[in-house]
Amino acid sequence: MRNLMLSAILMVLGTSFSLGQDMTPERLMEIIEQQADTVSVQGNSAQFLYNETMLVCIYDENANRMRIVSPIVALEKLEEDQVLNALVANFHSALDVKYALSDEIVWSIYVHPLRELSDDQLVDAIAQVHAAAVTFGTSYSSTNLVFPGNTQKKEEPTEKILQKF
Repeated sequence: MRNLMLSAILMVLGTSFSLGQDMTPERLMEIIEQQADTVSVQGNSAQFLYNETMLVCIYDENANRMRIVSPIVALEKLEEDQVLNALVANFHSALDVKYALSDEIVWSIYVHPLRELSDDQLVDAIAQVHAAAVTFGTSYSSTNLVFPGNTQKKEEPTEKILQKF
């Protein structure tokens, strides 16, 4: 009886491990093509439109990394409170996506190990990068979920902030 139970457990574990497949560049591009309006692939990257928003997926198989990004706005066009609200959103409402700055452009960005990425996570990542890009300046959110706390920047006197440290 004990051997029968052990065999059944091993069979279930073996089945569940074999169901999980590594994400490959081919599968990555296949899912992007299913989700996107248009796709342009060059080497290890794909530029695509998703709900009229430009996104880019870049992957590196050797480093086991992938990222999906969307340019939002040039830094010079922003007011200070927009930058600070984006930083607050990284904690509360951007969730798996983050706002980042590179080359004087604010981006929404999702980063994940390539092989461990599931199909559902990829589909969700595309939607979150898009949502974070289009809600920049308003709700700064990647989904309807929000972690509790301050979701908009509030001014505090400098002396009060320094007392916290």
